[in-house]
Amino acid sequence: MYTVRSPLVLRWLYPTLTWHRNREEKQIYLTFDDGPIPDVTPFVINTLESYNIKATFFCVGENIKKHPDLFDRLIKNGHRIGNHTHNHLNGWKTPDEKYLENVARCQQLAHTDLFRPPYGRGSRSQYAKLRKAGYTIVMWDVLSGDFDTGLHPEKCLANVLNYTQNGSIVVFHDNIKAVPRLTYALPRAIEHWLAEGYAFGTL
Repeated sequence: MYTVRSPLVLRWLYPTLTWHRNREEKQIYLTFDDGPIPDVTPFVINTLESYNIKATFFCVGENIKKHPDLFDRLIKNGHRIGNHTHNHLNGWKTPDEKYLENVARCQQLAHTDLFRPPYGRGSRSQYAKLRKAGYTIVMWDVLSGDFDTGLHPEKCLANVLNYTQNGSIVVFHDNIKAVPRLTYALPRAIEHWLAEGYAFGTL
């Protein structure tokens, strides 16, 4: 179960997390979770490059380790990197010490001050310790749903077009499960937003 738009109650309960950026600026922040993965991430990089767009990639440490050349390509192309734990851990199901150790393991490869919890699930104590360690914890206000294998690609596109606004942080996934929806929705969404006069930024 998930909601395309992040619930207001969560934003109220966790005001120290980053849910969106400046609503006065006509700018969108595209983010991609779970990579780098050879069968998916190059498509994302090539698509963004064709529109001269930079984005933020929340990478899983074990995928960075498996695919260092692809990770280097993200950096060389000017994209921003975020930490997404080393093994894509669910914070609700992981003791704090183990969770923070896993984040630190990813950090040895990612070298970033941005963090996004996998599944958007972490505890108050985990967030407090991560913030104390210097991380900005980035959530989102628009979730594409591209990971949902029961979602039609057209609906995935509608999700992001219907809810994205000034300052939105939009989540896509560069993982295998997302491919049918990602490859359909991403270029079409970018075309739409560019026609609407939006610029794109990194976090």
